[in-house]
Amino acid sequence: MDVDLDWGYLRAHPHNLDRLIEHQRIRTTPLPGGDTCRAERLTLDDGSSVFAKSLAGAAAGFFGSEAAGLRWLGECGCVSVPDVVAVTESMLLLSWIDSGAPTPAAAEQLGRALAALHASGADDFGATWPGWIGRLPLDNTPATSWPEFYVGRRVLPYIRHAMDAGRMTAADAASVERVMDRIGNVGVPAEPPARLHGDLWSGNVMWSAAGPAYLVDPAAHGGHRESDLAMLALFGLPHIDRVVAAYDEAAPLAQGWRERVGLHQLHPLAVHAAMFGGGYGARAAAVARQYL
Repeated sequence: MDVDLDWGYLRAHPHNLDRLIEHQRIRTTPLPGGDTCRAERLTLDDGSSVFAKSLAGAAAGFFGSEAAGLRWLGECGCVSVPDVVAVTESMLLLSWIDSGAPTPAAAEQLGRALAALHASGADDFGATWPGWIGRLPLDNTPATSWPEFYVGRRVLPYIRHAMDAGRMTAADAASVERVMDRIGNVGVPAEPPARLHGDLWSGNVMWSAAGPAYLVDPAAHGGHRESDLAMLALFGLPHIDRVVAAYDEAAPLAQGWRERVGLHQLHPLAVHAAMFGGGYGARAAAVARQYL
């Protein structure tokens, strides 16, 4: 295939990706990480690079969902996200980002960017495309209220999955279910749908050499803005206090938000219990009992 391989060609001919790689027209460099997908750096004829995620036998729409989420997050022009170069059923190509170290200035910029992202809003609680989190499907069917969406689409399905798989005890699941039954009474303020990343743990914040932090690997949807901040806190983030302070200055959070962090963390804890088991089910139950 006698062509000059560049971004323009890849955008126009994504169906040729597998053949180009097979015939070594694109140089591939494996990258560490990626529990769900294979990650590689692809180097083109002109020396430029793109980031590739691939998964053999991926479910229909698996990578299309991520591409849709990245484009939707980028629409507001307020956060840095990779450019979607091309997407197929088995692969997603994104613009290459040189990684850098987290700095206080970048953290404050991230806080302001997240505030603007959330304020850009969503039409509903949910999204118009099917979602995925890891290899598990994520129901994005719109709901009329955040409690309905959070309970029925984000927490209970994964609690039940974890229990059915033997990765969470019935007693621990019951504790979470009791909190979900009374979620309207735990003080979460009613707010319009915010435009969320949806899986904003520290591994999905990429600090770039150019300065800004990029958001990657989203499970994007319309939700409650406190959920993204709670996810950031779950596994720790460098300079998170700077992120939150800058966010709160740009878009003040409702009174008592710190006391609700655990409630918003029940979704990722439920997902981890469903996927990995371990102590995540018990941890979700312990968090839930704080609200009983």
